Formats: sequence, C-alpha cells, structure tokens
Amino acid sequence: MLSFAEEIYLLALDETTGKPIISPRNIEMQSALVGAILGELSFLQRIDTDIDKIFLLDATPTQNPVLDHALSLISESAEPQSISFWMKELLADTRFIENYVLQELINKKILKQEDKKILWVFPSRQYPVIDGRELQNIEMRLRNLILSDDIPEPRETVLVSLVDACGFFQNILSPREYQRSQERIALLARMDAIGRAVANLIQVINKAYIMMHMG
Repeated sequence: MLSFAEEIYLLALDETTGKPIISPRNIEMQSALVGAILGELSFLQRIDTDIDKIFLLDATPTQNPVLDHALSLISESAEPQSISFWMKELLADTRFIENYVLQELINKKILKQEDKKILWVFPSRQYPVIDGRELQNIEMRLRNLILSDDIPEPRETVLVSLVDACGFFQNILSPREYQRSQERIALLARMDAIGRAVANLIQVINKAYIMMHMG
C-alpha cells in the first residue's frame, strides 16, 4: 500500500512527462504533504486527534525517517498542540518530505528519474511514471467514491481531504462530474480533522500572501 504522501505526489505528476502538474513549492502541495504525514502517523496509531489538537499515543519509531522526524517533534512537546501548530512547524520540512517520497516511488519502480538539459545548459529533472497501475488505481478509487453514495473508509476520507486541498479533483473528474460532485467532495473532506486543518491553513496562508502583496 502506498502512503498518503506517495499517493498525493503521484497525483501531482503528469503521467507522461513526469513534470509536476502542481509545483512542490506550491502552498497547497506543501500543506497536503504535511497533512499526509500527520494522517499516516494517525493510522499507525502514533498520534490521535480531536477536533483541534494532536495527542501523542506512542513514540516508538516507525523506521520511516520522514514520519519519525515528525513523531520526534511531537513527542518532545511539553503539552499537546493544535493540528495547525504542527502543520506550520512541519511546513519547513517539505523539501525533506518531497525528496524522501520521490525516492520511495523510484525504489518501488513506480517512477523513474530522468535528467535532461534545458537549452543544453540547465539540468531539468523529470519523473515519468513507469507503472501507471498505481496512479490509475488511486484515480479509480477516488472517482468511484465521489460519484457514488458509498460510505468511505476512514483512510479514504483523509485522502479525499488532501486531494481536495490540492485541487486535484478537477483533473480526476470531468467538468460536469466535478460540478455535480462539489457538495459531496466538501462533505467528505470535512469528515477528517487533519484534512480540515490542511484546508484552513491553505486559506490563512493564501490570505496573508494576498494582504502582503496588496500592502
């Protein structure tokens, strides 16, 4: 099974060219990757969340360096902090998260790395998909869930909230399907506390960015 971060990163790549549809430097992508890490720790029963806070359940390392870095920070905190607090703390580590996720997808032979030159000088790194079954499986699962009235599994609600935060449903669904499904997407995305925190953080950062440039 792929991790949340691996699924999100796969959805962010153009299947043929290996170039990002949405840049890893984009705040939506960065926030979703951080949310994916917290979501994974929750499913591994290392942390628990209520409507706002994260609580440490088990500080035992997972043997995943990205997850263990986040787990270490949370375990060192003197008291429980809010989900948004930890998301802001971990935003500084998105390059570390991205590099690890990419390497894992290459190791699993889902992506390959290609180094090309732009104008014969500047190297351009791309990651075309070798095995498209994983990506097709993610997209099919999401389509089937959104276009039906099925009750989602807990893991699916996390993925829906992260995919919605990145705006990927507009690529997965046809324009008509997306228009018809916005209410259901919003309903499912609100079911996960971490997903809600991702969406809220993106709104706050984007609003701050707009205000800064207006000033």
